[in-house]
Amino acid sequence: MNLILLGAPGAGKGTQATKIAERYGLVHISTGDIFRANIKNGTEIGLLAKSYTDKGELVPDEVTVAIVKDRLTWPDCEKGYLLDGFPRNLYQAEALDTFAKIDGVVNINIDHKLLMDRLCGRRVCRDCGESYHVSTLNGATKCARCGGELYQRKDDNPETVGARLAVYNEQTAPLIDYYTQKGIIHNFTGTEAPAEVLFEEVKRVLDGLLNTL
Repeated sequence: MNLILLGAPGAGKGTQATKIAERYGLVHISTGDIFRANIKNGTEIGLLAKSYTDKGELVPDEVTVAIVKDRLTWPDCEKGYLLDGFPRNLYQAEALDTFAKIDGVVNINIDHKLLMDRLCGRRVCRDCGESYHVSTLNGATKCARCGGELYQRKDDNPETVGARLAVYNEQTAPLIDYYTQKGIIHNFTGTEAPAEVLFEEVKRVLDGLLNTL
């Protein structure tokens, strides 16, 4: 089963991606993770990506498409994968159609006021990447998962978050119509409810989808 996960920044995609990948034995492919790994390892594609991210710019579509296309040829993708952060726009979605078959799209809709609170109050573990919200930490500064230091990302502020949501609305939101027309999108509402509640809804839909493949 090959899936795409859509949702605005802060919609809770990371948590759902982990749960979906674990339940269905899928490889979780995050373009952000791919680029960070390449940047850390100093690869050619990493250095190219860094030249854009250092200026606060998005990595060009052609570069992103090429690295995802290569990643999908790895043996671990043969049993299925979950794309997170790709495609980001219609160009990438149309390119993806030329080299991959997508069985379903999980789209998490959420009120943007709630997203602003989530992101500006987010704290992330430097070591494992686990995310928390200040309202649940009770002053804790260490990750409950691995003990790593928690920090606030530089871009988790109202100005930057507002800009990211504007970019999402302009570039990524049109993918909802794109995949609706293909008949493969499944819409869910993200709320303040625990992630487990949302996952139960996602699981029911994906269990049904899996039975049709």
